[in-house]
Amino acid sequence: MARDSTTEGDHLMLAYYFDLALRSFKSARALSLLMILALGLGIGACMTTLTVYHVLSGDPIPGKSDRLFNVELDAANMIDYQPGQEPTFQLTRFDAETLLRAAHAKRQVMMTGAHVPVQPETAGMKPIVASARYTSADFFAMFEAPFLYGSGWDAAADSAQARVVVISQSLNDKIFGGENSVGRELMVRRVSMRVVGVLKEWRPVPHYYDLTMGNYEKSEDLFAPFSTAIALKLGASGNMDCWGNTAGASPRDLNTPCSWIQYWVELESADQAPAFRNYLTQYSEEQRRAGRFERPANVRLRNVMDWLVYRQVLPGDVRLQLWLAFGFLLVCLTNTVGLLLAKCLRRSGEIGVRRALGATRGAIFSQFLVEAGTLGLAGGLLGLLLAAAGLWLVRQSPAEYAALAQMDWPMLALTLGLALLASLVAGLLPAWHAAGVTPAQQLKTQ
Repeated sequence: MARDSTTEGDHLMLAYYFDLALRSFKSARALSLLMILALGLGIGACMTTLTVYHVLSGDPIPGKSDRLFNVELDAANMIDYQPGQEPTFQLTRFDAETLLRAAHAKRQVMMTGAHVPVQPETAGMKPIVASARYTSADFFAMFEAPFLYGSGWDAAADSAQARVVVISQSLNDKIFGGENSVGRELMVRRVSMRVVGVLKEWRPVPHYYDLTMGNYEKSEDLFAPFSTAIALKLGASGNMDCWGNTAGASPRDLNTPCSWIQYWVELESADQAPAFRNYLTQYSEEQRRAGRFERPANVRLRNVMDWLVYRQVLPGDVRLQLWLAFGFLLVCLTNTVGLLLAKCLRRSGEIGVRRALGATRGAIFSQFLVEAGTLGLAGGLLGLLLAAAGLWLVRQSPAEYAALAQMDWPMLALTLGLALLASLVAGLLPAWHAAGVTPAQQLKTQ
């Protein structure tokens, strides 16, 4: 019962301090609005850039990113060779298919990007140019692509060069009116392909599994077996690095010395990475003895987050803007501290009277902290509006990541929390000064 009474008393004192804060704001409207504006501008600028940073630098596949690894091998010739230099970040078709058959990992995927014309069923509709990905069967399980209808294909379909596709929900809406299209036929570059699955809306950020198509591109609209795309000569796009004499062969032929395929593996645990790296080194040495590789074994095995850091996916200007925004917030806080101190000095007489009537230093300190916190909440609400406006302006920019600048619930809560924390920090010095006011001296001057 005593504990309940104490809690009720604390609530009453908090309500009393809040009432005093509102009265203080009314008595000095201009100064209070100026402090709210300063906090709001600082919080708004800070949260705009922090939200963009949060969106662009997040883990695209949390809970699994430490077990997914990008594979790099150095299959180039000795021209311009420098020991220890980075290998090409893609594999040749020969190496990718060899590693895929060996299946030394839990899952493994080879893939490349493309753009293909897709013919709708509706008569009179023009073909749709869809972004495509030619890949192997493990793609959907490895990257946790969510299905709306059906599923992906299996390894047998890869081997049989099956004419099957998985399409996105948006493409399914355009061509099949959003119906369950599993089992229906789709014309891809004048070749009939059977739909086996439809993905839900899915956009990994960044587009980490293939950065050659753009760091923040949307996920593809059509997925087909790599073997089928090669057999049907559907065409491909993306970066390619060739060396040596191709003897007039197509750069996408099996034995052509060109790297153009992204290769990823999923291991049972991150602890298996050293053993798999040793396997890649042994493979490179075998290829060197066979005469395919000229350079000493030089492999790279990076997990998702290391891969994003290596490829410098996060734009440098976003980091700079973040530091500038925090610097601006610090300037706003400094100004708020000054304004709170000025307001505190103007109220020295009021504080002296309260102290003479029995208010303790702790009570005065708490009162001014509550006032600063109330100020912070008001500034936080203004900061939210300014951040929303700032993010809208970001979305109007031509940057490839512009459309992703959206504030989610965690960032909204962080905005209010940051505003409250900033105001409490700004209010510490004025509250300490107010608690130190001597009642006798102030009463003499009244």
